[in-house]
Amino acid sequence: MIRNRIPDIVVKRLVTYLRVLQDSSREGYVSSAELGDLASVNGAQVRKDLALFGEFGKQGVGYPVEALISEIAKILGADRDIDVVIIGVGELGTAVARYISARKRANPAYRFTVKALFDQDKRKIGSKLEGVVIQPLTELSSIGSSPLTKVGIIAVPAAAAQDVLDAGVAQGIRGFLNFAPIKLKSPPGVRVHHTDVTLALQELAFYV
Repeated sequence: MIRNRIPDIVVKRLVTYLRVLQDSSREGYVSSAELGDLASVNGAQVRKDLALFGEFGKQGVGYPVEALISEIAKILGADRDIDVVIIGVGELGTAVARYISARKRANPAYRFTVKALFDQDKRKIGSKLEGVVIQPLTELSSIGSSPLTKVGIIAVPAAAAQDVLDAGVAQGIRGFLNFAPIKLKSPPGVRVHHTDVTLALQELAFYV
């Protein structure tokens, strides 16, 4: 499958291309140089990235904007609805749930939806956040029947994160965004992206 041979950095640039095209008011055609300016890369890189997936433009004219948005969305799987499960409804998990829900309200075409929320705090269980009932972690098995549930967001303490990932994998989740400050082990076919806010801030501090 071609997506297994595409470098991660190319995928990140494709995500950027899609976002800047969707956010711009550009119509008609966009040249590789113009798209490169919007995405902060050079035009040659744009052409090289897109050529990995086919020929989408016309030489001397550029890329048809609407068609290019559609093609990149298909490549990224951003043309399908994806249910998101958030495990850990503390300050971070709450903020993420509100962000995704706000994006969905602002743009109904936004493909991610908070489907379920889980936490171990008995004071939170049964309450609602963005219209979704917070369930006990022991009910994680309830997501197994939804074919749309592909992504899990881990926002629990480091000590609990591996168990949470393992439980999610057992229910068919194949992609995780991990906010816990720990590297997690995942089986083949399961993708984990680690996002450590503290590490990112410490790295940024070096440059300022």
